Amino acid sequence: MNFQKIEFELAAGKEDQLPESSFPEIVFCGKSNVGKSSLINKLANRKALARVSATPGKTATINFYRLPDCRFVDLPGYGYAKVSRAEKERWANLVEGYFAQQRRIALVIQLLDMRHEPTQDDISMINFLLETGHPFVVVCTKSDKLNQTQSTAQKALFTEVFQEAEINFYPFSAVSGVGLEQVKELIEQAVVQNG
Repeated sequence: MNFQKIEFELAAGKEDQLPESSFPEIVFCGKSNVGKSSLINKLANRKALARVSATPGKTATINFYRLPDCRFVDLPGYGYAKVSRAEKERWANLVEGYFAQQRRIALVIQLLDMRHEPTQDDISMINFLLETGHPFVVVCTKSDKLNQTQSTAQKALFTEVFQEAEINFYPFSAVSGVGLEQVKELIEQAVVQNG
């Protein structure tokens, strides 16, 4: 699968702007500033395909990217405190509206920050994915920011948190490229299965 043949398709700010789901969709989900844009850019091998923002909570739309075999869907980040309640509700309605539609969701990539314990919002999102039966994996971003000892400790923590539900997690770094090939393989497998 050629990840470099990717183009920005559209940004949907309301549910009625969502495009028809005619291709397998790879959904990127996580809290604000967890590194969704950085992961998409790394997969595409481009610096600025997805806008990386220094300000959390900037992506207030669902952004769609077209590839020959599938579509990447970048959901707005959740859990950013400085956004108004009305804006949070709009985001929640938009994301819930997306999942409520009959869409060809091949895989949800749930991003967590490798440096921290999963937040309550992270756990809520994972529980939602478990309850709705959407296929998903957890990708732990910013793994390059941990030394060996910290990395071992965090892997043990995530193993403990996820073992009961048998959730796989994959350390990833947009800086060093750790985990990139694994994520590509997971996407390719999901697209083939949904083809």
